[in-house]
Amino acid sequence: MKNCIGVKEAMIALFTTTISTSRCITRTSAFRSTSLISSSSTSRTNLSIQKNSITATQQQQTHLFSSASGGGGRVSNAVTDKEILSKSSNDKSKKQKKVQLDTNPPKGTRDFFPEDMRVRNWLFDTWRDVAKTYGFSEYDAPVLESESLYTRKAGEEVTQQLYNFKDKGDRNVALRPEMTPSLARMVMSKKNGLPLPLKWFSIPQCWRYERMTRGRRREHYQWNMDIWGIQGIQAE
Repeated sequence: MKNCIGVKEAMIALFTTTISTSRCITRTSAFRSTSLISSSSTSRTNLSIQKNSITATQQQQTHLFSSASGGGGRVSNAVTDKEILSKSSNDKSKKQKKVQLDTNPPKGTRDFFPEDMRVRNWLFDTWRDVAKTYGFSEYDAPVLESESLYTRKAGEEVTQQLYNFKDKGDRNVALRPEMTPSLARMVMSKKNGLPLPLKWFSIPQCWRYERMTRGRRREHYQWNMDIWGIQGIQAE
């Protein structure tokens, strides 16, 4: 009987220990669950803070872009340069629109309207008929010649009376002030290959940068009749 009671008490003690252990395990699990929930809440809080930071950065970038497109705030140098170029081009276009076309010909020149051309053609045709009657042949040369063709004989001071300039090939050229140098260049280019005597005539357009007087302009035409290769009246 005593043995039975001792076994019973031992079983009760074991059962009580098992329940205590189970309660401890349950409390430990509950504590761990609480810790996990707390950690999860902390992680969510961190994610929320990060999202808020990203949103704030995006808002700042949007503000900068809106400032560059017309609002306030800082503007990049590229946008500023573009605006300056745009304003300068607009100013230039406005200035160009204000300039009116000058309908007058350049100083020292003149226009030939149809009624003027009829008179000029009549006069030139008369000169041609007279020249051909006396055995002269017509020739012509470029209006634009090398500047050295004139400075070679008259010196550099003659350039004060020339329409001279540098062309795009960096060559010194001039509008012909007279026809005789061009005639000499043409004869020399044939190297005695022309039959002599020569009887040539021309009606060239010439240019001289001189002070204008009555009846004398900077652009003019002249009638040239030249004889080469013989001296004296026999050339006639």
